[in-house]
Amino acid sequence: MDAGDWQLAQVNIGRLVAPSDDRQVAGFFAELDRINAIADASPGFVWRLQDNGGNATAYQPTPDPRLIVNLSVWKDADALFAFVYRSAHTPVMAQRRSWFERFDGAYQALWWVPAGTRPTIDDALARLWLLDRYGPHERAFTFKSIHPRPGTGHGPVDMGPDPWCVGHA
Repeated sequence: MDAGDWQLAQVNIGRLVAPSDDRQVAGFFAELDRINAIADASPGFVWRLQDNGGNATAYQPTPDPRLIVNLSVWKDADALFAFVYRSAHTPVMAQRRSWFERFDGAYQALWWVPAGTRPTIDDALARLWLLDRYGPHERAFTFKSIHPRPGTGHGPVDMGPDPWCVGHA
């Protein structure tokens, strides 16, 4: 495979401060459709995990009903970075402490997948585990240490994310 045959997968998880029907998290759910629409229309967006409601909040990846998952695929790290840090997503993300508990472990992981691959929630949780256990490396990394597409031979790059959102504790 050459470099163009790879896309960037991302997962982020969070534990809501209250059950999904509680007023404490109503602001998050009020923004969800708008932010998903911005992602869907963003240059370089490929795919995102969706339930019948158009988002992924109905999936229960763990026994904890307040833990929610977001999983998507992008053309490359620049496209994902632009959405996360340079779009209308950014000010909403800045409010996350209002809606989500501080997470002790890795809550975001990035990794390269062959073009056309749709990672599963289990794939994503495994990447978080790898990042938590071993730190950033070629199979699970963050914006602080973007590893190159397989076969390109370049070293990791720090994309300079805001310090309050680097993907792991």
